[in-house]
Amino acid sequence: MVALTALATAGVAAAANGGFTPQNPHSPNTHNTSTAYYVVLGFTAAIFLAVEGALVYFVWRYRAGKRSRTDEGPQLHGHTRLEIGWTVVPVVILAIIGSVIFIELPGISSAPASTNPIRISVIGHQFYWELKYPNGTTTINDLHVPVDQVVDLTVKSGDVVHSWFIPQLAGKIQAIPGRTNHTWFKADRIGAYYGQCAELCGIFHEAMTARVIVSSSADYTAYTSKTAAADLGKAEFTGVCATCHGMQGSGGYGPVISGSSQITDPKALTPLLQKGNKNMPPVGDTWTAEQVKALTDYTKAHIYKGASTSGG
Repeated sequence: MVALTALATAGVAAAANGGFTPQNPHSPNTHNTSTAYYVVLGFTAAIFLAVEGALVYFVWRYRAGKRSRTDEGPQLHGHTRLEIGWTVVPVVILAIIGSVIFIELPGISSAPASTNPIRISVIGHQFYWELKYPNGTTTINDLHVPVDQVVDLTVKSGDVVHSWFIPQLAGKIQAIPGRTNHTWFKADRIGAYYGQCAELCGIFHEAMTARVIVSSSADYTAYTSKTAAADLGKAEFTGVCATCHGMQGSGGYGPVISGSSQITDPKALTPLLQKGNKNMPPVGDTWTAEQVKALTDYTKAHIYKGASTSGG
C-alpha cells in the first residue's frame, strides 16, 4: 500500500501547483510548452465541470421520487439546436487548441536565431550522463552553462535507450544507440535545475539523475577551462563507479574494489572500462585516456586501501 501511494504521488511531488501543472519554466521552449498546457487544461477542466455538473443535475432533477419504477419520463424526439450546438462547440474548441499548439510548436522545437549557441554533447550510459563541451572538457551528471545563452544539446547513448529530461528547461529527448537527437534551452536565471533519466534503462535507473548548473558567463568559462578538470576524477568515481561499488569502494550491487590495485592502474583499468565483462557494462567506452587517468588518480588518493581483493 505504501509503495502504491508513493508511485501515485510521485508525479505530484515533481510538478507545480499541487501536481496539476508542469514545473515553473525557465527557458523559452518550456514557456511555450506551459502556454499550450494551460490552454488545453482550461478547456478540459471546463468540459469536465460542465459534464459532471450536468450529470449531477440530471440525476437529481429526474430522480424517481414518488413515481413507480415502471413509469416512463417525458419522451423527446430530436432537438435541432442542441444537436448543432454539441457538434459545433467541440469543433471550435479543437480548432482553438490546434491553433495554439501550432503557434507555440515552432518555439518549442526550434531555438531562436542565436549568435553562437554553445554546443554540448550529452551521452547516456548505464547509469550516468557524460557531458562533453566545445573546449574538450568533460563533466559527469552536472551540466554547466551560462545564463541567457542558447545551449544546443546533441543527445546520444552508449548502450541502451535513455531520456534526458530537465523539466524546467526542456522537454524529454531520447538518447538512442546509433542515433543522434537534438534539443535546446536558454536558461533565464542563475541556479540549479534538476532532472532524471525518463526512460527505464536498467537496475539503477532511479540513480541516473542530472543537474544543470546555470552561472554567469565568466563563472562558466572559469569552470569549464580550469575547475572541471580538477573535479573530473571525483565526479567519475561518485557518479559512475560508486553507483554499484559504494562511495568508498566497499561494495554494494558490485564487488568490493577498494582493495584492488587495478583501480589505480590506467593500463589495467582501461580494458575493463571500455569493454566491460560479464558482470559489468562498458561504462567508459567513450572515455579518453585523460578521463581514465583522472579516475585512477582519484582512486589512488582516496579509495584504494591496499591489495586484498580483485575488482571488476
